[in-house]
Amino acid sequence: MSRRCELTGKGPMTGNNVSHAKNRTRRRFLPNLNDVTLQSETLGRGVKLRISASALRSVDHRGGLDMFLAKAKDTELSANALKVKKEIAKAQAANA
Repeated sequence: MSRRCELTGKGPMTGNNVSHAKNRTRRRFLPNLNDVTLQSETLGRGVKLRISASALRSVDHRGGLDMFLAKAKDTELSANALKVKKEIAKAQAANA
């Protein structure tokens, strides 16, 4: 399982540990990933995703998973999230 957010594409970054004596050693900064189940209003069911804490706040800010995926770029989404986005678009087209 990769350490990458399924909605925003955030992944590990690299940098340095810097000691008091200014000695530098390489390190990795890992994203704060959480396994969550987000509710889709259009599909009427929950969707399990592994997303970062900042992405979870963004989903809440935009008004839910359906609204977030509608504005999200396809290149940033994982294969699982892209599949859910297409299911939601198909369900919305059928309802309209």
